[in-house]
Amino acid sequence: MTQPLKVAVMGAGAVGCYFGGMLARAGHDVTLIARPQHVEAIARDGLRMEAKTFDAQVRLAASTDPAAVRGAGVVLFCVKSADTESAGAQIKPHLLPETLVLCLQNGVDNADRLRTVLPPAQVSAAVVYVGTEMAGPGHLKHHGRGELLIEPSATSQALARALIAAGVPTDVSDNVRGALWAKLILNCAYNAVSAIAQLPYGKAVQGAGVKDVMRDVVAECLAVAKAEGVQVAGDVDAAIRKIEETMPGQFSSTAQDLARGKRSEIDYLNGFIVRRGEALGIATPANRVLWALVKLLEGKTAA
Repeated sequence: MTQPLKVAVMGAGAVGCYFGGMLARAGHDVTLIARPQHVEAIARDGLRMEAKTFDAQVRLAASTDPAAVRGAGVVLFCVKSADTESAGAQIKPHLLPETLVLCLQNGVDNADRLRTVLPPAQVSAAVVYVGTEMAGPGHLKHHGRGELLIEPSATSQALARALIAAGVPTDVSDNVRGALWAKLILNCAYNAVSAIAQLPYGKAVQGAGVKDVMRDVVAECLAVAKAEGVQVAGDVDAAIRKIEETMPGQFSSTAQDLARGKRSEIDYLNGFIVRRGEALGIATPANRVLWALVKLLEGKTAA
């Protein structure tokens, strides 16, 4: 992969714009597939990347049409979890046999669900560690971090080298499942709390009793993971502390969705733990309360 990659980003919200923008800055041929307001702004002015270490207008292609993945060697798949199968079906007719579809999504089962729609060998799971938001049409704001962990595949090592060269720390791991669960547990601990309070992580965790609630949520998640036979990667408690320290100003993606009156991914975060707990006979009351409150707020914003 010494020559520029041809990359498409399916569902270019904050996460997709960050990683697609980083690759474009490094000289790769990137097309963002995004909502019309973002596409119009990017076509006119480029993608504004207000990152931790730079603020730049990045020129790259943008489209609202899933067919714009045509010819890409790599597709960064960044749609909301509820749209996984439908978006996969939209891009399927336009993929090359050798195209790698890299799932940069929340939740733990998106790659498996996508493999029911696309050839399984084309799909690779990834774990994303980045704090971002769309501050306006075509305007990405980066709050912290920006690493990827990806599953082994025929092209994963070469892709990792290209990402690293573009300023995206990337590792290839045999335990992406365990890392996805570790990320899920972080999301279950933080996302709903930030969303319900409409506060960034650093302020939300200072609320009375909040850290105790988060501790209960994590304990339930670990019990479900153990029953699922998952080897959760890393030190979960240390990872929980690191989020507060490294991204204190970040609002969770769930908080951002609720603030904009959009459907959140809570069913694939705390809601997933509740469903798996029910199936496995494990009580998950803290996760259930957070899930139910976010669903209530979703209904309020949609009303």
